[in-house]
Amino acid sequence: MVNKSNKVARGTVTCDNSTLNLLKANDFVAEAIRKKMAEAGILLLNITSSAGSGKTTLLQETGRRLKDKLNIKILVGDLETERDADRLREVGIEALQIVTGGICHLEGQMIVQAMEQMDLEGVDVLIIENVGNLVCPASFDLGEDYRVTLLASTEGDDKPKKYPRMFFTSDLMLVSKSDLLPYLPFSVEAAIKDARDVNPDIEAFPVSSITGEGIDRWCDWLEKRCMDKKSPVTSPDNL
Repeated sequence: MVNKSNKVARGTVTCDNSTLNLLKANDFVAEAIRKKMAEAGILLLNITSSAGSGKTTLLQETGRRLKDKLNIKILVGDLETERDADRLREVGIEALQIVTGGICHLEGQMIVQAMEQMDLEGVDVLIIENVGNLVCPASFDLGEDYRVTLLASTEGDDKPKKYPRMFFTSDLMLVSKSDLLPYLPFSVEAAIKDARDVNPDIEAFPVSSITGEGIDRWCDWLEKRCMDKKSPVTSPDNL
């Protein structure tokens, strides 16, 4: 008779409140990161998506266009290898790889440890390229000012309602690989509608790192929020 206990995933333990406690601890670390970034005037972005949606390619193009305007540094999360960080360094952006060793998302304490290895003096924008996954990263606040999620045309336009938490917690959805739209049964309008049903405040537009569609708009979005971070609007309470 097969012992089914041998089929339990290594490291699995049944504990009713473990996830809740982990998230509470992560939120505490995330707030410390948020405070540190606010004091330094650094814009912090968390870029999320499924694996293979084009995050690194988009950040390469972002680096090419903005590296002479903004001091950009990037933290890259992956289960293994340093390939994405190497690609970003090739276009002149300082990047540090966070190897999670099997963990399917980045957590606040990982970001703190990585930031300690990076000189952030004079940095305008610190970008976190999260592990490719629409599930786990949605639950972990990394202290970011904005969460940007890529939805590739190759994934299908039904993802915002299938993975609602990610789109509910995102500020901007970029429909990536728009150059492939003529060849795929993907409706940008349907994807944006579903995303806004989940999150009425989400911004959304298509981009292609190959043809350049939407890249100027994306760079303008990024520059504006960087400027806003460095020159925050004075609240009435502070007048």
